[in-house]
Amino acid sequence: MTDVRVTSALRSIRHPREGGDPYTPDHAREASKQVAPSPSATLSFSCKEWRAADLSLSPLAGRGWPSRRRGRERGSDRAIVTGALLAFDFPSPRPSPRQRGEGDWIEFSVCSNTTPVPLPYPALHASHTGIWIARDGEVRAVSRGEAIRAAADTPMIVMNAPLVGQRLGYADLSGLDLLELYAFLRPARFMVPTPKGLATVTGLDLPADDAGVAPFLLAAAERLLATPDADWPEREGAWTAAQSLFRLRWSWAPLLVDRLKKPAQNERWLFSKLPEWDEAAPRPAPRTITLDPAETQAQLAHLVGDAAEARPGQRAYAAAAADAFAPRTGREMPNLVLAEAGTGIGKTLGYLAPASLWSHAAGGPVWVSTYTKALQRQLGHETRRVYPDEAVRREKVVTRKGRENYLCLLNLEDALQGGFAGRAAVLAQLVARWAAYTADGDMVGGDLPGWLPTLFRRNGSTALTDRRGECVYAGCPHYRKCFIERAARASAEADIVIANHALVMVNAARGRELATRPTRYVFDEGHHLFDAADSMFATALTGQETIELRRWIVGPEAGSRGRRRGLAARLSDVASYDEGGAQAIADAVRAAQGLASDGWLQRVAEGTPFGPIETLLASVRGLTYARAEGAEDAGYGLETELAEPSPELIEAAAPAAEALDSLYRPLVALGKRLEAVLTDAPDWLDGPARARVEGAIASLGWRAETVAAWLSLIARVGGPASADFVDWLAVDRVEGREFDIGLHRHWLDPTRPFAEIVLKPAHGALVTSATLTAGGTWETAEARVGAPHLLRPPVRFQAESPFDYAARAEVLVVTDVKRGDIPALSNAYGRLIEAAGGGTLGLFTAIRRLRGVHARIADRLARAGLPLMAQHVDPIDTGTLVDIFRDDPHASLLGTDALRDGVDVPGHSLRLVVMEGVPWPKPTVLHAARRLAGGGSAYDDRIVRARMAQAFGRLIRSADDRGVFVLLSAATPSRLLDAFPPGVPIARVPLDEAIARVASRLSSHAALGHEAAPAP
Repeated sequence: MTDVRVTSALRSIRHPREGGDPYTPDHAREASKQVAPSPSATLSFSCKEWRAADLSLSPLAGRGWPSRRRGRERGSDRAIVTGALLAFDFPSPRPSPRQRGEGDWIEFSVCSNTTPVPLPYPALHASHTGIWIARDGEVRAVSRGEAIRAAADTPMIVMNAPLVGQRLGYADLSGLDLLELYAFLRPARFMVPTPKGLATVTGLDLPADDAGVAPFLLAAAERLLATPDADWPEREGAWTAAQSLFRLRWSWAPLLVDRLKKPAQNERWLFSKLPEWDEAAPRPAPRTITLDPAETQAQLAHLVGDAAEARPGQRAYAAAAADAFAPRTGREMPNLVLAEAGTGIGKTLGYLAPASLWSHAAGGPVWVSTYTKALQRQLGHETRRVYPDEAVRREKVVTRKGRENYLCLLNLEDALQGGFAGRAAVLAQLVARWAAYTADGDMVGGDLPGWLPTLFRRNGSTALTDRRGECVYAGCPHYRKCFIERAARASAEADIVIANHALVMVNAARGRELATRPTRYVFDEGHHLFDAADSMFATALTGQETIELRRWIVGPEAGSRGRRRGLAARLSDVASYDEGGAQAIADAVRAAQGLASDGWLQRVAEGTPFGPIETLLASVRGLTYARAEGAEDAGYGLETELAEPSPELIEAAAPAAEALDSLYRPLVALGKRLEAVLTDAPDWLDGPARARVEGAIASLGWRAETVAAWLSLIARVGGPASADFVDWLAVDRVEGREFDIGLHRHWLDPTRPFAEIVLKPAHGALVTSATLTAGGTWETAEARVGAPHLLRPPVRFQAESPFDYAARAEVLVVTDVKRGDIPALSNAYGRLIEAAGGGTLGLFTAIRRLRGVHARIADRLARAGLPLMAQHVDPIDTGTLVDIFRDDPHASLLGTDALRDGVDVPGHSLRLVVMEGVPWPKPTVLHAARRLAGGGSAYDDRIVRARMAQAFGRLIRSADDRGVFVLLSAATPSRLLDAFPPGVPIARVPLDEAIARVASRLSSHAALGHEAAPAP
């Protein structure tokens, strides 16, 4: 018996081998596995059997795991190995082995290098102007084909691999992404994902041109990898995370683990070091107080500060806002104030002054609700004026969002313990790094970089939040550390709660937090209340909705991954205690089998539905294709009115209603049994168990209400129409692919349930915006926020913007660009952007035209030093696109018309807004019904005026801004031009003149006030 002996600094391993048999590569491979060399190590071997010329040593590099060879000596070989297994290639034909004794061996010795190996990788940069590779101190421009071959052969250092891959036309590009490295080293820190943003965080000089970016990426990688050598606030947990990422074969792991020192003590697991929230006593009801007008003005002056003075309009606004905090005089008669404040009034501090005074004196919370995340962030910043001490501010101000925005710790634990594989598992590790340092666990719009999930093609990111209603509340082992529960409890003790319209409506509609339901609201961006209510109070009986309900009740389908459990598993203790509850659970599970199941969409499309719900959906699909206009165009969704339904649809409705009714009854019964359990509490019902049962009751109530709404919608099939609702059938498609089918119901006036559920229980509410009356009258504005459904009429207030629009802005209606002509649109956009020198926001009403224009002008503008980004083109989330746009005054951004609400870019970075045409509303079934009820074409005009006013509002954000608004539509009706502020000059001009005016006003202006250098 002889052996192969493996020696390392850590251990020696003997591998038996039958005497007389030659050494084989299998022996060496097994040996290399057990040696487990460090990621950057020197490995050498010597051999009594053969010369080194007869044996070759080479790292067996997996994908993204390169190797590096070193010199060879007679009788030995040496190589630098970087986290790779080692293959030992024996010569062929092999020499005949000599008769070996017990002492014959091949020895492998491994020792870690004390100095990290220099980066052995090239860097790749691709833009619309060209492609460059930096290697060994040289930078070379390459073709797209050469870059793809190089990237496929050798891992490259890149920045934003999906974006680089898109520009190369190589979707499978992988490499060492600097954004992933930054997310590991600097979790919960903001960075604009561009070379400029990277230069800012690393302290390196920004390269002068695109050709200099590739070597800059190498320097940035070295600078980032040196982070562990300095004072590093995020050091804790890094070593353990790096080891886990090394096992997942993350590209950066081999370089990181060699630079990280193993801590003297074991690092704490994430789930043991997160702080726990404390239960507090219920907050008493707010006291009844009356604000002193003089105190309100004094508080406003304090918030504005000594460096400025509250303007007359702002002082009048604060006084009007204070009316919302007066004691109400009758039940269901809130003090409603509608306040329109033009841009520049300072409405945020104007309402924070009375809100903070009332909260402090009355001891109750004020919920400030917004529509966009941008305004939520701005509000968080402005509250620092109210509470300058950061520790106090964290207690007094809380930002609340929907559950689907927060990291679910139980989902994360499942992902870390094998629930995710491949790249999704790497994302889970990076999210775990972030979770240890995040302020609030908000994954959408919080301190998790918005670009991080897009690096992984959003593979796995949605599974880390609670998007499917699967929370087990107190049954979760991380309940006391839960980010969602922490935010809910913090908001119960806060003075100012920053939320969004949807969350306010959800909490009110589902009866959540009744004991702490707010009595005072501020609805900023109030012009969006109608749309938010329209979405919140809608009903959709679709395949996707029913399969989600099935999974919530029954549990995961066979073969599904993840920890998801059904109703029986979540309430097993209740079922064992309460016979009636157990029967209700069993009945619900049985009835849920009739809902759509996995593979429903294919079965419905093929005409082989299974069960009553799928049969109903098949009839919906057939009737929709038969009646919808444009059914032959596979690129868009289809819809048709639920009027004169076909016999097949009527026939399918009855069994579907029966199936839903058989599900509704046990859900209601189970809710009642759970309430009985709480009333007559058993011994095992401790605090956590009680909280879990209460959570189950709330979830059951919500789902029972959903099923009841479905039953009401099905009753409409073949039955009478309701004057309060608009019903229709739809097949949802995206880029030719069907993804959902079903029946839909919306309120004709969604502000009715909003007023009933949100406004009437409140004591006071302020609805404010810069464009409340845009497109109509005060009566129209009141109707859009639900005021007509209240007994007490609202208080109206209006303050005009203090900006000199006549001197600072201009509106140009271009008369010679044909609508829908993509070459002409491309020419117009390209020349206007060049004339403005960038800083342009381009708004489109159709994604197809947006993509067509971008494809024609992006390269040309990039060569002129004017980068162009586009929503629905660049693989970057919208929030990050806006951050990039804001950070570079030469950049421009194209997006859909809805993007106008998500762009808050003051200053020179946004100086030109170009709309491709008049933003007429899409002619849907719902729009047609509301148009008929709202005055026909006058209803359309109000919508268009509001959209143009909101888009123009993006342009002038401060007194020093200047800008031009261009509308590429010769057919723009003159009656719509009053959407713009009074005094703004408006001219109808040909494209050439518009370009000349833009160039004259924008491209060579002197530094504006906000751009001037600070005084020494």
